[in-house]
Amino acid sequence: MRHKVIAYFLKSKFFNDFFIAFYSYFYLMARIMAIDYGSKRVGLAVTDPLQIIASGLTTVHSKDLISFLEGYLKKESVECIVVGEPKTLQNEASDSARFIDPFVTHLIRKFPDVKIVRYDERFTSALAHQAMLMGGLKKKDRANKETVDMVSATILLQDYLAFIGK
Repeated sequence: MRHKVIAYFLKSKFFNDFFIAFYSYFYLMARIMAIDYGSKRVGLAVTDPLQIIASGLTTVHSKDLISFLEGYLKKESVECIVVGEPKTLQNEASDSARFIDPFVTHLIRKFPDVKIVRYDERFTSALAHQAMLMGGLKKKDRANKETVDMVSATILLQDYLAFIGK
């Protein structure tokens, strides 16, 4: 009789709902997103919910970025946004940093519940070109700047994950 009660409990909707809530609370984490910000295009990459794998998400026009992020953050849980910080070889802010500073300020105001981190993005574009070349992409595909931006964001995110020890 006890086995029948246990079997009934395991098949019940209550147990199923409880298990899903328990698993989601204790085992699923929020994603980490990386942004390779440019004045025209923005490359985006995200981790899986367990924050193990970094994958390219998309490339959007910079004027459409905030609306894209609003929609994405409504659908997915993101705990941290990593924004690439362009620096020179002398570890000083590069010329393109003038676009990043107001953007990061706007992000902090727009999404106060999400941690915003600036992370050095030196060489990500060069590494993206090299990764695409080694991956066997055709010259035409490697020349696509949207692909380069997305791969750069993915490399930025992989580097950040390694930095935080994931």
